[in-house]
Amino acid sequence: MGSDSEAERSAHKEKEKKKLSALAPIAKPLAGKKLCKRTLKLIRRAAEHKCLKRGVKEVVKGIRRGDKGFCVIAGNITPIDVITHVPILCEEADIPYVYVPSKEDLANAGSTKRPTCCVLVLTKPTKGELGQEEQEKLKAEYTQVVSDVSGLTSTLF
Repeated sequence: MGSDSEAERSAHKEKEKKKLSALAPIAKPLAGKKLCKRTLKLIRRAAEHKCLKRGVKEVVKGIRRGDKGFCVIAGNITPIDVITHVPILCEEADIPYVYVPSKEDLANAGSTKRPTCCVLVLTKPTKGELGQEEQEKLKAEYTQVVSDVSGLTSTLF
């Protein structure tokens, strides 16, 4: 029984190494394990409340229209040219962004079957309204993740 868990652990570590080896050289600031987990949890909650834009085309359109939020970009995209303009747009629009190691994890969190390059977590739902309690929960989680990303970005430069 103990060997099973050891084998699973080593397989998990191997999987993590593969994710990190597939990272693009521009994937900075990269979220650590804890921040990545919290970010994906925020994306999952935002997807439930329809406060999410998925894919490069939708995210770029949202940023250009002036939507405010938080951008999460996958770090293992090939070819990298597909997403190189997204961080620049985010910086110009004053939108915080962070890279996560895997596009598959990003898709799972955003409740999509297809791997997703990037998502934009919005502060308000695109259609309709949220209940007061749910709005405050989402806002608190959003604020926490954005402050962590800001701290990560400030140590980078």
